[in-house]
Amino acid sequence: MDKTKILVVDDALFMRKLLGNTLKDIGYSNIVFAQDGYEAVDKAREIQPEVVTLDVSMPGMDGLEAIKKILQVSCDSKIIMVSAVTSEKVIQQAMKNGAVAYIPKPFSRKDVENGLRQCNAYIE
Repeated sequence: MDKTKILVVDDALFMRKLLGNTLKDIGYSNIVFAQDGYEAVDKAREIQPEVVTLDVSMPGMDGLEAIKKILQVSCDSKIIMVSAVTSEKVIQQAMKNGAVAYIPKPFSRKDVENGLRQCNAYIE
């Protein structure tokens, strides 16, 4: 199994499970979960993940703010936004804040694989 550390951040439990299962199906096993931006920053500081999947709309600290904070504590992490918010303005802001890829919800396995490729983290 791949040793790439992936932090999955979403306030919806079913979405964390769905994304986690998709990553496991692709071949990733080192997956950590967080339910909001604050927990994501703490876990990123602790585990220094190679990849972080991050929702935009979360209570407290939203994903756009969390990107900046995560990159302050784990500067080598690659951020993939996974969100139902598909506004061009939000996508551009996410990329400006440091996201490498943006996957719209609902997502497919292929969407996740492509996002990982954009992070140079996809295992062949």
